[in-house]
Amino acid sequence: MDLKYHRFLHIPERLWGLVDIAYNLWWSWHPEAKMLFKQLNRQAWDESIHNPVKMLRELPAETFDAALRNAKYLHHYDIVMARFKRMKSSRIGWFREHYPKLANYPIAYFSAEYGLQHSLPFYAGGLGFLAGDHVKECSDLGIPLVAVGFMYSDGYLHQHIRPEGWQDNIVEKLERDLAPISRVLNQDNSPIIIKIPFIDPTIYVTVWKVDVGTIPLYLLDTDIEINDQSVREISSRLYTGDKELRLRQEIVLGIGGTQLLNALGIKYSAMHLNEGHPAFAPLERIRERVEEGVNFNDASEIVRKTTIFTTHTPVPAGHDLFPFEMMDKYFHNYYNALGLDRGNLLQLGFHPLDPDAGFNMTAFAIRMSGYHNGVSKRHGEVAREMWQSLWHDIDIDKVPIDYITNGAHLPTWLNPKMEYLINTYLGPSCPHWMWEHDDPALWELIDEIPDEDLWRTHYLLKVKLINRIREHKRRKWMTDYADPMNVVAGGALLDPSALTIGFARRFSTYKRADLIFTDIERLKKIINNRWRPVQFIFAGKAHPNDDEGKRILQKVYNYAHAPEFGGRVAFIEDYGEQIAQYLVHGVDVWMNNPLPPLEASGTSGMKAGFNGIPHLSILDGWWPEAFNNRNGWAFGGEEVEGDRTIQDSNDLYEIIENKVVPLYYSSSREGIPLKWVKMMKECIKTVAPFFSARRMVKEYATRYYAPTLESVINEMKEDGVTTEVCNYGP
Repeated sequence: MDLKYHRFLHIPERLWGLVDIAYNLWWSWHPEAKMLFKQLNRQAWDESIHNPVKMLRELPAETFDAALRNAKYLHHYDIVMARFKRMKSSRIGWFREHYPKLANYPIAYFSAEYGLQHSLPFYAGGLGFLAGDHVKECSDLGIPLVAVGFMYSDGYLHQHIRPEGWQDNIVEKLERDLAPISRVLNQDNSPIIIKIPFIDPTIYVTVWKVDVGTIPLYLLDTDIEINDQSVREISSRLYTGDKELRLRQEIVLGIGGTQLLNALGIKYSAMHLNEGHPAFAPLERIRERVEEGVNFNDASEIVRKTTIFTTHTPVPAGHDLFPFEMMDKYFHNYYNALGLDRGNLLQLGFHPLDPDAGFNMTAFAIRMSGYHNGVSKRHGEVAREMWQSLWHDIDIDKVPIDYITNGAHLPTWLNPKMEYLINTYLGPSCPHWMWEHDDPALWELIDEIPDEDLWRTHYLLKVKLINRIREHKRRKWMTDYADPMNVVAGGALLDPSALTIGFARRFSTYKRADLIFTDIERLKKIINNRWRPVQFIFAGKAHPNDDEGKRILQKVYNYAHAPEFGGRVAFIEDYGEQIAQYLVHGVDVWMNNPLPPLEASGTSGMKAGFNGIPHLSILDGWWPEAFNNRNGWAFGGEEVEGDRTIQDSNDLYEIIENKVVPLYYSSSREGIPLKWVKMMKECIKTVAPFFSARRMVKEYATRYYAPTLESVINEMKEDGVTTEVCNYGP
């Protein structure tokens, strides 16, 4: 018996498949699997906050006995289990069909964060959700990927807003026994423990595993007794502000992650670095080859040709820099293991325009990889300009940094009610539309959906969002004796009949969450129009060490308090994956107004677009590629000298007053805003196929993964090496 079943002995063996599904996040993007848990006990499902492991642990045996007597439930269970087993054992898929010779050569994917499901709080924002969606899509397409990340025992942070609007950072320890994770064990059932080589002081890590469909995600954990207390804290928290702790995290992720894959016997053939945090991973691959007798330059060339690096950061301050003295402290033994002196290695991480600033992890990642890309067309241009100096006198348009525009995982972010509606009208003509959802032609059938059906579905999701917000504030009022003004600020007075604009982002200064409040008198007229009111819902967290971001958040929160806005400005506390789902399904408009060109991509607007929610955005990130004058609104495309706050805010007000509001409130006799629904359909048709993770991952596979793996196979043939069998570890 698998050790995990010992925690579930109250569940009859006939239903042990529920445990298997609960421990594989495949259920989170398959509504039919999710229903297995809902149908057991809907209240328990809600109280577990949609965490099936926790729910199964806490339900009494009588619940499962009742399920055994329910023939309809057992029939549903058997169908889902059959699909689940087919997925796990499948030897087919898009990648295998298109690249059959490459399917046995895994790619190692490294990321500092993964946004998969809120029961696993290993994410801070867009980068993590992008990584999570990438992994899910690789499972759907059958791409041979193995993922590596961190087991953050404290997660990122829970957000509590004080009455005066200041963000408190609340740490809530992850209950590992109630999360869909499993320890990786040796044959004697003892935890695997790995030593980070040549790093002083000594660091040991243990390993956890998350199953994401067919993709294993391995999580590194330093919180074990063999480590000193300072070392145990390395994996405690995501994105610490302590620079030295950050360096140690990146050593563990890159070097420790590479050692982990070796310890598990996973013979990966290429490496994909999601941002610069894991950039020490290719360095460890080089060291391994040096240890085998290859000189550093030759080893570097081998590793570089099989390494892909994706940068997401157009903000100079977002790139990790470590003092050279700090590098010496941890790498003084590692230099010799590479066959290099100190200067040779540190030079790989210096920025030519600021050589004394420290060891730059992005510059290092670029030098250690053969393929480089930004995450939108515009971001590719920005990245080439930022890093042109690494190639000396080469022209900007020749800088070898390409782009693959981000996408979102449609099965995760498309609401089940919207999916059901689409299936009703696309299903008869395209029964496999979900599998083919990156084909633009099939989405033309969206026009077949009756306007009233699409509007009714959207309105139900909007009511669901507002009810969820009100219920959350009601519970806060009951349990925490919340200040009445904070209940109002949290959305208790929101009106589902009012035009609702959503803004949910990380509260960094460049994202300008407070732009809409530039002209308060003008905004009050927009919001308090008696016949055509507008309401705004804000959500998001500031980094624990970003006081300026916290001040912007406080400013927005205090406006939500203000009586002159009549409760039509709301701030939703503790933004995470679950509230993100409600927001991208239920608001009427998604607003985005960062300071250009500092938005790398912006996947939240894509998720809203899947659900027919038009985008109102400055022309930055992904929006210049998507905007067609019929699927939303755009502003700020021109260059502005100096501070552009006034001009951008005026453009924003003009669009809301003269375009958004009139369109939303121009209803037919039946109460259907027909022109608005037409825009919703255009939004779905243009966003769903072109900005899905399916399109994105296919691009990575075609442009980077396949050529890299083919070069590996050709070199193996030249060396007389036989084909390796794909191994994903235990």
